[in-house]
Amino acid sequence: MKTFPHYKYKGGFSVVEAEIKAIAKMAQELRTSIAKYMIGKEESVDLLLTALIASGHILLEDVPGTGKTMLAKTVAASMECSFRRIQFTPDLLPSDLTGIHFYNQKEGQFEFRPGPLFANIVLADEINRATPRTQSSLLECMEERQISVDGQTHLLSKPFIVIATQNPVDNQGTFPLPEAQMDRFMLKMNLGYPSQAEGIEILKRTMEGGFQSSITPVITQEDMISAQQSFKSVQVQEDLLQYMIAIAEATRRHPDIALGVSPRGTQALLRATQARAAIRNRDYVLPDDIKALALPVLSHRLVLHQRSRQQEGKAATLLQSIIEQIPVPSENMSSDSSIG
Repeated sequence: MKTFPHYKYKGGFSVVEAEIKAIAKMAQELRTSIAKYMIGKEESVDLLLTALIASGHILLEDVPGTGKTMLAKTVAASMECSFRRIQFTPDLLPSDLTGIHFYNQKEGQFEFRPGPLFANIVLADEINRATPRTQSSLLECMEERQISVDGQTHLLSKPFIVIATQNPVDNQGTFPLPEAQMDRFMLKMNLGYPSQAEGIEILKRTMEGGFQSSITPVITQEDMISAQQSFKSVQVQEDLLQYMIAIAEATRRHPDIALGVSPRGTQALLRATQARAAIRNRDYVLPDDIKALALPVLSHRLVLHQRSRQQEGKAATLLQSIIEQIPVPSENMSSDSSIG
């Protein structure tokens, strides 16, 4: 097995290995629980777990029937957290999400009735079918974990994760998410069609009624909150930070890209690589973590000069070519600096 001693932390601060092992164990329990209801999709499940540990929001984009909603519901049910599913439609109002103040005649005063956003895991199904006004009501809660209604600010309980889905093919009656909204999703992922073997297994389970069973939570809310704090102990060497910034700066200079990766994007990439290392029982980030997460974390943040329906596919291609041109840090580089 190849090792990378350069990326192991050499400073005076000792990372609590038990915390990292606990995250890896929790991730494996979630994988096992999800595998009972989702055939295949191991890579997609790992991406989703990475975002969950890093407190990041997820955008699932694919054609209908590939399991987007089922994956989100299965992950939520595997955790002992509150869960709400919101079906986005053109007539949905911001107050339908955030909640309203209503007059309680019995008490003789106004009371706040929380909306479905007051949950730990929120499934925003077909998010691009809502109007821009309704979409904008998610900006504050996704970034600041709070909701302002009628001048009053309400803090959301931890963890708070938005898992949104959208269909990239059917554009009738939809409203594309603006750049500011896209930038708030830590990563965007596509599930894709199952393989032939996976398709046969899906049909077998369908005949046996295997998808109808209830899902038992395998981790608690406190477990997830603890993991979302502990993963920050994962160490990142200075040369890897430089590698992330080099990728971001290259997107800002590219002639075909109007808007490159923002500082929020590089911060998301940093947190995602730390979480990916933690669920693999490592207390240090490797170059492979960055290369594996660069596309799902950064490609949806790019805005091209020539916009089209195929923009995101072209953005991913451009980003991949940029990554291939940037030298990957090697373990032979000498650097004693790191952050956690």
